[in-house]
Order: sequence, then C-alpha cells, then structure tokens
Amino acid sequence: PESKIPDPIDAYVGARITEFRKARGLTLAQLGAQVGVGLQQVQKYEKGENRISASMLHRVARQLGKHPGAFFPPAE
Repeated sequence: PESKIPDPIDAYVGARITEFRKARGLTLAQLGAQVGVGLQQVQKYEKGENRISASMLHRVARQLGKHPGAFFPPAE
C-alpha cells in the first residue's frame, strides 16, 4: 500500500511549481493546458500527491521559464 504522505522531495518540487506558476500569473488550468494535462493533475503535482515525470517536469519548466534544476532543493 502506498503512503498518503508525499515524499519530501515531491512536496518540495510541487511547492516550487506553485511558486513559479503564481509568479507567472498562471492558473492551474492555464499551466495544465500549456503542458497537456488537466488542472486537477497540476494540483496533484503541486501538492506532491502525484510524482511528476522527468519529461513533464521539463515541459513545466519550459512553460515557467525555469531550468528543471530550479525545482529541486540544493544538493547537500
């Protein structure tokens, strides 16, 4: 059974998507339309409920004008 608690990295990535999306003035629906998913899917990515694939993160990053690495915490 899969845990309901998001992995901390997934939650961090999701929070960064939210931050960058809002900075661009985009709604969940607008970002979803730009990357080919529904607003509920974007919402799940942002909450860390669903993991975002590398290819989808790349698409999101392009739409938000960011490098994919900008979505991850600094390496320790």
